[in-house]
Amino acid sequence: MRINIYYGGRGLIEDPTIYVLSRLTNVLEELRVDVVRYNIYEEKKVTLLPNTLKEADAVILATTVEWIGIGGKMQEFLDACWFYGDKEKLKGMRMLPVVTSTTYGERDAECTLVKSWELLGGVPCDGICAYVENHVEFETNPGYAFVIEKKAEELYRQVSHKLKNFPTSINKVTESIQGKSIDLTPQESEQLSIYVSDDTYVKKQKEDIQELAQLFKGMLGEEDDTNSEGEFIGELKSHFKGENGVTAHYCLNFVDDGSCLHVKIASEQLECYYDTSTDAEVYVKLTKAIMHTVITGDNSLQRAFMAGEITAKGDFKVLRNFDKLFQF
Repeated sequence: MRINIYYGGRGLIEDPTIYVLSRLTNVLEELRVDVVRYNIYEEKKVTLLPNTLKEADAVILATTVEWIGIGGKMQEFLDACWFYGDKEKLKGMRMLPVVTSTTYGERDAECTLVKSWELLGGVPCDGICAYVENHVEFETNPGYAFVIEKKAEELYRQVSHKLKNFPTSINKVTESIQGKSIDLTPQESEQLSIYVSDDTYVKKQKEDIQELAQLFKGMLGEEDDTNSEGEFIGELKSHFKGENGVTAHYCLNFVDDGSCLHVKIASEQLECYYDTSTDAEVYVKLTKAIMHTVITGDNSLQRAFMAGEITAKGDFKVLRNFDKLFQF
């Protein structure tokens, strides 16, 4: 038998949830259960975590309420289970919720875990839910330790004996909701989770979508502002005052539509073009309205930066040169 633990806290030493998980693990291992723990805060690609459920016979979802709710990491994991988990594998899988709180809201958090697991098709068990004012007193209390150990034994019996549960109305709700989603096989869901966790793949998909959008704009006869003859390029070329030996590469990212105008300078040579890449010596994020004030001479890039109207990163000496190279 294998039981996976998914811990959604921050890993703090004084976190009482860690103590509870330690006691549960000790009892389960004495019962010869293979216990595998995943600290969600250590996982760089949470979308891949649902794949670890394949070998599990049951799970323990554990989190700590420090402010409100189950926390972002646990929510991210549950989202990944919904979108990329094998629903057939999750169907009927038992889950023990573990929630401790240093503030108000442990019952609400436990309820969220239970409802989420039921919507995934699983079966929640009677869990551990506690408000902990002093973690030392909590961890040294033999009565609490006894209750935790009994919960572990109860989970073991339910899983090993495969006890039946009464049907609930939420099972029908789950079937209805899942029926509206894309019908993917477990293999396709796993592959999709791998793609989503790949930053390079996601970036390439965004670039392809942008290229397709530009293509359809051209087919519909709309003006395309992201080509070599696009917006601002004519003004930049007509006001360019190059200097011998001066080189620079600016990327002006317009937040209005996400387009990136690249301005490359090599002495008295100027090259302007739109591209999806953001690699440049100076990266500037601004609106087209701010850019209009610059090319009309009502503003300057340096002044806009100092006023907080734009954001920039890179070589700030090169950023200051922009207003010298383009005299509006």
